Amino acid sequence: MSYRYVSEIRREARAEARAEARAEATVETLVKAIFAFLDERGVEISEDDRARIAECADIAQLGRWMMRAPYAGSAAELFEG
Repeated sequence: MSYRYVSEIRREARAEARAEARAEATVETLVKAIFAFLDERGVEISEDDRARIAECADIAQLGRWMMRAPYAGSAAELFEG
């Protein structure tokens, strides 16, 4: 008979790793959505602006940009406020 004991520390580490993976997936999804909205509308995005969006890891900020992306006529409008 084999017992599998998982310490509380190990359980917490796994939970933290899962949370980090979910956050990374959320960031990736938001970035893709922003680019998709802007590309679909034909909004020109400079390399600097693309990098700014792609390198952002703040889910709340990406969410705000994603909500503006369908209506933005320029990258500058996306970043306003």
